[in-house]
Amino acid sequence: MGRAKRVGIPGIGRKLGQVLAMVVLGGALLAPSAYAAKTKTAASAAVAAKKASAKKASGKKASGKKVATQRATAKKAAAKTQARRKAAVAKAAKRPTGRRAAVAKAAAAGVAVAAVARPSFAQLAGLDKVSDPLALESSVALVMDQDTKEVLLSKNEQAVLPIASISKLMTGLVVANAQLPLDEVITITQADVDTVKGSRSRLAVGTQLTRGELLHLALMSSENRAAHALGRTYPGGMDEFVKQMNVKAKLLGMTATRFVEPTGLSSGNQSSARDLAALVNVAHAEPLLRSFSTSPGAEVEVGKRTLQFNNTNRLVKNENWAIGLQKTGYISEAGRCLVMQTEVAGRKLIMVFLDSVGKYSRLGDAQRVREWVESSNHHL
Repeated sequence: MGRAKRVGIPGIGRKLGQVLAMVVLGGALLAPSAYAAKTKTAASAAVAAKKASAKKASGKKASGKKVATQRATAKKAAAKTQARRKAAVAKAAKRPTGRRAAVAKAAAAGVAVAAVARPSFAQLAGLDKVSDPLALESSVALVMDQDTKEVLLSKNEQAVLPIASISKLMTGLVVANAQLPLDEVITITQADVDTVKGSRSRLAVGTQLTRGELLHLALMSSENRAAHALGRTYPGGMDEFVKQMNVKAKLLGMTATRFVEPTGLSSGNQSSARDLAALVNVAHAEPLLRSFSTSPGAEVEVGKRTLQFNNTNRLVKNENWAIGLQKTGYISEAGRCLVMQTEVAGRKLIMVFLDSVGKYSRLGDAQRVREWVESSNHHL
């Protein structure tokens, strides 16, 4: 048997080889492209991840910065609040309280006040311990019939004590008796400013008023600068005026009385209830003093302003009282004082109250005396 003979189709083998070669070559050519694409995708993912990480980190950083800023702002606000609280505490510690506040308010309103409460001369002498049938708040009292000079009530009437602004009654009497022109214009000067008690006044330095207006304010409103100006402008000056005050006291038989100035701010102005009753009796005979001392109030032109001044004795506005003359007074050494000429139960009476305790107690004493006289019309 002979060997089989391989039969081939012409061209087939060569074409097949070319196809196979192309397949192999195509595979070889496609592999790098796919790899590159895969690599590119991975790189893009990495970049995106990096950006995301950076953004996240940036967000965290910004968030942290914001929190830090908020904390700093809150800290600053807390510091300011603390500072304000400390300032408020310090201010409150300096702010007057209790009596200090009352003193400051009174001073701002132009009222003379004592910086520290202290016993009056009468209290130091024990006169406030003396009792009386009416349980008066005043350490000294005298009630006298003006016509008969009969004493209805007496309590420490001979005691010599500071009389405060009751002094202005003598100031008015000296001015009235001198018959000086009431329309003469007088200027308030620095010399009229109170350096004894530091009391204030609505009559500023430079204020110009007539002598009559100054006398009115001195008696009605107890204006210290007005009273001082009256003495300063008296013929011969202040020394001569004070001299005349003491001369007049002597002529009236006021042997226990002494004056050192015209306002009553000095505790050196002293008298007794008995002497003051004599002063009230004589002053009541002067129409000008009666009118000015009992005037409820008055408007006064001070510069470009119109000021309202009122009476220091509220009883003059009470229709149940018929007061012909009055004067109040107060300094710490004298306590609260009051003298009046009035009519009660058909009788003309002179009342003197010295060293009364409490703002309205002297008025209360006057009311008690009045009710006692009206109800019994008897004397002690």
